[in-house]
Amino acid sequence: MKALVFIVSRLYRDRSAFLGALIILALVVVALAAPLLVSHPDAAWAMNPQVRLRPPGGEFLFGTDRMGGDIYARVIYGARITLTIAVVAVGVSLLIGVPVGLVAGFYGHWLGEVLMRVSDIFLAVPQIVLAIAIALTLGPSIENVILALSLTYWPWFTRLVYAETQSLKNEVFIEAAMALGVPPWRIIVTHILPNVASPIIVRTSIGMGFTILTAAALGFLGLGAPPPAPEWGRMISESREHLPDAWWYALAPGLAIFLVVMGFNLLGDGLRDILDPRIRRAQHGRG
Repeated sequence: MKALVFIVSRLYRDRSAFLGALIILALVVVALAAPLLVSHPDAAWAMNPQVRLRPPGGEFLFGTDRMGGDIYARVIYGARITLTIAVVAVGVSLLIGVPVGLVAGFYGHWLGEVLMRVSDIFLAVPQIVLAIAIALTLGPSIENVILALSLTYWPWFTRLVYAETQSLKNEVFIEAAMALGVPPWRIIVTHILPNVASPIIVRTSIGMGFTILTAAALGFLGLGAPPPAPEWGRMISESREHLPDAWWYALAPGLAIFLVVMGFNLLGDGLRDILDPRIRRAQHGRG
């Protein structure tokens, strides 16, 4: 509890990190309260060609799209899809990457080499390219986007945790625990994992922003949620045929992606400054 209070107080003093936290909080509130923020529950999926490509104003706050859909409602409900994809994909990546990194870093030898070479194979190909290949093979759907992002992002956690575990296992308190006969799994869970939690938290925050950006790119290429689902990347892709006349078509989803990704990046940078003791010492030294 004290650690949480410390983090919140430090975030409050860091303006950029606090701004990022507010943006993310707003995203969560919008996603959860979507039915309350939209006049009609089916407005995000409704099509009304009679009012297609209407500019912002009056009944349509953000204007309408090529099928007469309310862009405001579609952006609001699109927050749910975006947040779901990011949370599940990063969560699955954590569940795969962290245990693999812990095992590979602690045990080493042939097991560690095999696990790290497998992760290196995934890291050898740019994530966006590999995600496109997987999504293209499986077909467009939210589930396949989550699977593609999970399969391509877990090695980043593995590499991070592996490096931290390698440096920690030579510390005196780890050697003392091993000398006392503490089981390896208990050393990993009670001694190593809490000490690598800080970089994992930072990587998770930054990874959420990167995952949202990659998911939007897949949607832009037509590999995300199939229509008429209100997915931000697909909305921008559909707007290309009507630019620059219907400028509002791409503005709202594009601005939403920009703000959310910026929010996670600002929060990640702030958490890194707070949780990394080396950065804190450098800041105190300058002071």
